[in-house]
Amino acid sequence: MATLQPFSSIGKKDTRTVGKGFQPVFLIVFTLLMMTGISVRLAYLQIVEGKQFRQRAESNRIRIIPKQPERGNIFDRNGKLLASTRYPRSVYLWPMAHKKPSWPVVAPRLAKILEIPQEDIEKKLDEAGANSSSLIRIARDLNEAQITAIKEYASELKDVEIHTEAVRYYPHGKELAHVLGYTRELTAEQLKARKQEGYRLGDVIGQMGAEKAYEKLLRGEWGGQQVEVDGAGRPLRVLGEKQAKAGNDLHLTIDINVQKAAEKALSDRNGAIIAIDPKNGAVLALVSHPTFDPNIFSKQKLTQKDWESVQGEEHPLVNRALSAFPPASTFKIVTATAGLESGKFSPSTVLQTYGSLTIGGTRFGEWNHAGFGPLGFVGAMQWSSDTFFYQIGRGVGGPTLIEWTRKYGFGKKTGFEFASEEARGLVPDETWKQKAWKIPWTVGDTINMSIGQGALQTTPMQVAIMFAVPANGGYRVQPHLLKDHEEAKSWRESLNMKPTTIKTLREGLRKVVAEGTGKVLNKPTIPPVAGKSGTAEAWNRGVKENHAWFGAYAPADKPEILIVAFAEHSGGGGGSVAAPMILKIMEDYFQRKYPGKYQKPVVNSQ
Repeated sequence: MATLQPFSSIGKKDTRTVGKGFQPVFLIVFTLLMMTGISVRLAYLQIVEGKQFRQRAESNRIRIIPKQPERGNIFDRNGKLLASTRYPRSVYLWPMAHKKPSWPVVAPRLAKILEIPQEDIEKKLDEAGANSSSLIRIARDLNEAQITAIKEYASELKDVEIHTEAVRYYPHGKELAHVLGYTRELTAEQLKARKQEGYRLGDVIGQMGAEKAYEKLLRGEWGGQQVEVDGAGRPLRVLGEKQAKAGNDLHLTIDINVQKAAEKALSDRNGAIIAIDPKNGAVLALVSHPTFDPNIFSKQKLTQKDWESVQGEEHPLVNRALSAFPPASTFKIVTATAGLESGKFSPSTVLQTYGSLTIGGTRFGEWNHAGFGPLGFVGAMQWSSDTFFYQIGRGVGGPTLIEWTRKYGFGKKTGFEFASEEARGLVPDETWKQKAWKIPWTVGDTINMSIGQGALQTTPMQVAIMFAVPANGGYRVQPHLLKDHEEAKSWRESLNMKPTTIKTLREGLRKVVAEGTGKVLNKPTIPPVAGKSGTAEAWNRGVKENHAWFGAYAPADKPEILIVAFAEHSGGGGGSVAAPMILKIMEDYFQRKYPGKYQKPVVNSQ
């Protein structure tokens, strides 16, 4: 007879049997899921992110040694070198050098040799970033002592490399500073703005003058070597090379001989001298004082003395040839034009001049305090009579005088290449005065403007373009610096002046030099000259120190050179201060160009 088991015992036995069968199945499923996940992840890494990882591995193995392009040379109109390149040696580091264990040894040693703060070195490396594959320039223009020291400590400075680098050089130094400008390493802000144009950390860029105006032509294209390195960063082999492409050479309209003569004539005075070809606006010379040596900006670091030389209270970086000042009596060319073209006055007009005139309740004086008796336009130009031109200004009225002022090109930029440095000047009118002073234009404003005073502001460059109008027969030209600037050379805008107006202006300007305020230029050492003086009332630190102007062209009947000289706060008159500067330049120019044709100037032995 069979014995029956309790119900509970049977249940327990069945449960244990089921548990033993489930565990192997679970492990198998779990293993399959894990293997599937790993396979999927491996496939993702290989297929989706494989390219990125290969690039990272490649970047750890490959380095780029950049080769800076040589900047284009700059020549004068006759092929004489004005700006070129020299080849000093510079210090470079690989990116992330400051993250290596050896950096606590390398950093202080390198900082001491280069005489620059360690923080500055680390900042450059941080700016380059961890993913940079190019060498980073830390310092340039090493001297022999620094090169020797780096070689002596080569075992400590394994991440340091020395390479030759192209650096800008200006053989004439200060003499062309405001023509050529200078180059300097990009600031952080400039780099951010120009990164899309291909600029990189450590790049140099034209900061003013021709260097800035023609940056794209002069710059060139970077080249370099692609080098494979081992785990320690040592080069194994060159994988590829791209030659750097030099920038384009520039040929300017500048004549270095005229430039040097102008520099010598201005001497240590603050001011500017411009010489142009009045037929087409080609700039033969452009001098501004005080000046600076652009070579100092090719240094890695400027000394305190360097900074003082360019940031003094006289502002040597300011181009005074393109800065605005009251034009004084040189402006009487415009007033005469307005009078003759208005139809209210004729070339035969004669007016009485006085010691002063009272107009609108205000007394306006004559510069000689006595007057010159009856004068026509030619005589009024000859003696620069203020009271004659007061009457012309009052006769034509403010709107007509302002209209002709603008026709001559005042109140706007001339189109010269240095747009960012050039002032527009100011042609005051009713709208301007209401906005600036909240009062209406008066006849007194017109009177002041008629002799180039009041609120009127013009640049020496604009004054040169004004003188070109009577010199070339009635055309406004565009000043330019690039010799092959065909568009500027051919641009001429007729002012549609009457032939009698041009004739009267030219006779008046010639009379100034032959018998008037510019007699210092009436010399046998140069051909006949036509010109006009100007003495602008001005105050300097509470003291009255006038500006002196003179503009002249020669030969008077067929001009080939036009010069404007401006002496800032000279305290003297245009005929006595500025005209002698022009004489020196013209003597040098015509004696050099036509040897033996004119009497040689007397050389002062003192």
